[in-house]
Amino acid sequence: MDVGDAAAFVVAVVGVVGTLLSALLTQRAADRSRRREQEHAEQVRERRRHAQELRACYVALNTSARQYLAALTDQLHALGRDEELRTVRQRLTEARDQYRDVYAEAQMRMPERVLGLTAALSHDLGAVYGMVRRLDDGTPRAGDSPAAVREAIDELWGRLRRMRREMRAELGAFRADSGR
Repeated sequence: MDVGDAAAFVVAVVGVVGTLLSALLTQRAADRSRRREQEHAEQVRERRRHAQELRACYVALNTSARQYLAALTDQLHALGRDEELRTVRQRLTEARDQYRDVYAEAQMRMPERVLGLTAALSHDLGAVYGMVRRLDDGTPRAGDSPAAVREAIDELWGRLRRMRREMRAELGAFRADSGR
């Protein structure tokens, strides 16, 4: 075999190897691209799932806080009316227990910005509950009165609205309209 034939053979081998490597590298690049697309799709699904879970958490928290406030209001109105008191007390206890359960779960999911508002609201709901129960039991402390409870409940409704705005903003329901 002369040098020309050997060179032609080497060129042919290099050409075949190059063609095979080219196909292999193209396949690897396509696989890598597909993996990246799958990872991106998985991240999008995960973000969506997280947003849905957070939304469900916020809905449950808002609902239970509203029910708790309504039960506190009903308890206040029932004071002195013995015929309704037992049913209203039971409803208040159930609403409080439900709120506490939902709030405990929400604490694990909410971002700090919303958690701060929710923690303050929760604390003050408990304080109003204590006032209502002391009034109901006939053992009020200084400052406990139906008027004070009414005023506190009105304030809590306003704070619940602010908390709801923050939760909606966190979910992207509306943008930078905190003045409303």
